[in-house]
Amino acid sequence: MSQLSFLCISTYFKGEAFLKACKEAGNTVYLLTYEKLADQPWPREAVDEFFYLPSQDNSTQNLDNMIKGLAHTMRSRKIDRVVALDDFDVEKAALVRETFRIPGMGQTTARFFRDKLAMRMRAAADGIRVPAFSSLFHDESITEFLRSTEAPWLIKPRSEASATGIKKVHSLDEAWQVIHSLGDNRHQFLIEQFKPGRVFHVDSLSQDGQILFSRASQYLATPMDVAHGGGVFQTAVLPFDSDEVQSLCQLNEAVLKAFRMQSSASHSEYIRGDHDGEYYFLETSSRVGGANIAELVEVSSGVNLWREWAKLESAIVRNEPYQLPEVQNHYAGLIISLARQQWPNTDGFTDEEIAWRMSKEYHVGFIVKAPERERVLQLLDAYMNRIYQEYHASAPVPDRPTN
Repeated sequence: MSQLSFLCISTYFKGEAFLKACKEAGNTVYLLTYEKLADQPWPREAVDEFFYLPSQDNSTQNLDNMIKGLAHTMRSRKIDRVVALDDFDVEKAALVRETFRIPGMGQTTARFFRDKLAMRMRAAADGIRVPAFSSLFHDESITEFLRSTEAPWLIKPRSEASATGIKKVHSLDEAWQVIHSLGDNRHQFLIEQFKPGRVFHVDSLSQDGQILFSRASQYLATPMDVAHGGGVFQTAVLPFDSDEVQSLCQLNEAVLKAFRMQSSASHSEYIRGDHDGEYYFLETSSRVGGANIAELVEVSSGVNLWREWAKLESAIVRNEPYQLPEVQNHYAGLIISLARQQWPNTDGFTDEEIAWRMSKEYHVGFIVKAPERERVLQLLDAYMNRIYQEYHASAPVPDRPTN
């Protein structure tokens, strides 16, 4: 087969391993990114040509400009596949595929992996448990929802990732106050009943509708707790042979099947309610998890999700077999915090279990690996205390995610 061309879309700086692996597989690699990221340390040896967008958003104007620019570009360059490396680019990639009739996930399926309202409706229709929820379209329906469920509730943007933009409300009046404050944008939000519980994430690779690989972990401090409480982000791989992992993987399989996932990386989140012990679906995405979860998965399993996703995509286009590398089972945990120092010095952390250190301005973080999960949790707990004392800083919740 002649050389294939991949258009990778990433309006956040991420996916370097994907770009490298895509190039190593013998493909032409184009990267469409945000013009303000032009000077980031992209692996330029792996990118044949860069294209730039003036904005990261998915506004009609920006998407129209993107399509016009690509239409001009494609007069002299062929594009065989389009891959979105970030959540916010899933819609862009789907629109490009639909417009130029390029194979892959179209706009209808893409909504299941971007729109939290579409996710909940699709999951509920397939008999998958979800927290009680309502759209914000119809006043009477919203009031009925508020009167028929118990506070508190979360008002969430339908298309933001992580805990960005979420408001917790505790009464009918407070809920309506927040809803009214959204003005003409309220249709872009939903309301959901909040129930405390333990939150998990399952990170997977799928091919032709079958899950090839999954790793299940538990957030020890959830993204929402960290974003709204100024805490320290922590997550750890679950016991491999536990009933919990089996239940989560079965639920993950049901979700991805319901959402018509074919071939991609995915990051999905679930909660086990304290009130009933049942598992509930929270959200999913057709990309590699952010917040350095990919590094956690690699330390635990030996599987680099970015690299394997690129190899998988390339194999599919070429109609060649894809072989997952041998999967390892190591216990691992991740801890990350904002730091007061621009470049924190972590030389004082000398444990042999440290498998990765974060190198990012105003951040401190580690991944630890050990044969026993108890040792991982012990280290994370000790590191959390040290980080709070020596490094920790907090910041207001951003309007958009930064990772």
